[in-house]
Amino acid sequence: MKVLFAGGNGYTPQFSGGVQSSTHHLVEQLREHGHDASVLAALFGDGMFGLKARAKMKLLRQRAVIDSYPGYPVVRAWFPWEAARFAVERLDPDVAVVQCHKSVPIGKALQALGIPLVVYLRNVEFHELAGDLRELHSALYIANSEFTARTYKERFGIDSTVIPPTINPGLYSTPTTGEFVTLINPYNEKGFELAVRIAGQCPEIPFLFVESWKLDDDHRAQIEQIIAPLRNVRLESRTSDMKTVYGRTKILLAPSKWEEAWGRVASEAHCSGIPVVGSRRGGLPEAIGAGGVVLDYDAPLDNWVAAVRRLWSDKAEYDRLSAAAQLFSERPQMNPDSQFATFLGVLDRARQGALERAA
Repeated sequence: MKVLFAGGNGYTPQFSGGVQSSTHHLVEQLREHGHDASVLAALFGDGMFGLKARAKMKLLRQRAVIDSYPGYPVVRAWFPWEAARFAVERLDPDVAVVQCHKSVPIGKALQALGIPLVVYLRNVEFHELAGDLRELHSALYIANSEFTARTYKERFGIDSTVIPPTINPGLYSTPTTGEFVTLINPYNEKGFELAVRIAGQCPEIPFLFVESWKLDDDHRAQIEQIIAPLRNVRLESRTSDMKTVYGRTKILLAPSKWEEAWGRVASEAHCSGIPVVGSRRGGLPEAIGAGGVVLDYDAPLDNWVAAVRRLWSDKAEYDRLSAAAQLFSERPQMNPDSQFATFLGVLDRARQGALERAA
C-alpha cells in the first residue's frame, strides 16, 4: 500500500513531539514491510529550513513543497487541507491516515479526492479537529487509549480500534546512571508548575527539565527565571536522541495538568525500567499502569513529594517498581509487531471498504 499520514501539525525538523515520533515509527514499519509512506504536514516559515521552503514555493508558484528530510516524502503547506490535491497527485496514496490538528478539513479534502480515510485519534482536544468527525462519513477510527476511544464514542458516537502509541524500544532502552528526576516538556499543561513546587521541596534531589515542544525565547527566559532560585534544577534543550535523557534518569515525573490521551513519555521511560510518578489525568494512568505511582493532580503537595522521595531513597521500593516498569513495557498491547498488524488491518479494511463502495 501507499499510505499518506496527514495532519495540521508541523513535522520534523520543524516540530517534534509524541505525534511526530509515533508517525515516524509507523512510517519506518510500513517501509520495512514493503509499503510506501509519506506525510502531509504544516509548514512553518521560520528558521533556515522554513525560509528555503518559502522561497521554493514562491519560485515554483505552488501551494506546497515536497522534501525528503526524514528519509521519505513530506509535503508541507501553510494550509495542508489546501494542499491535499498536490499531495495526492504526487504521492498517489491508497489510503490516508488523518490525525490531530485540522483533521476534519484535511479529511474532507482527501475524501473529496476519493482517498479512503483512517482517522487516528491522538488527543481529546475537540476544537483542534476544526469540524465534526461525522462529516467524514466513510472513515474508520483508531484511538491511542481506551480513554480516548470512550471520549470520542460519547461525543461523536463513533467506534475505534485502540492502538497505543507505537514505540521502538531500541530508541529508548538504555542503562541509566540514575542522576535525575526528569520532567519532559516544561509547559504548564504538562505539569511544569507542580514540578517546580515538588523540586522546591526536595533540594537534595537533582531535577532535569527537558524541552520537547520548542520553547520560544521569551518562554525559555521565563522558565529560566522561575527555576533560577532552585539550585537542584537544570533545563536542557530538546534532543533527537532520547537515550541521552533516559540514560541519566532515575524517575520520570509526569504531573500533567491536562487530560493526556496517553502519555508517551511514560511508555518510553518504561523501556529502560524507569518508574513514573504521574497524574491521574485522561489516559496517563493507562500508560503508567503498574510501572509507577499515580496521584491526583490536585493531591496535597506533600503526597507528590513523598512519592518522589520514597522512590529516590528506598532502594527496595525503587527496584520493585523498576522491574514492574520494565515488565509493563513488554506487555502484548505494546508489542510493536502486534500493534503494526492491527494498524495494517484497519488500513486494509478502509481500502477494501472504498473499493466495495465504488463497485
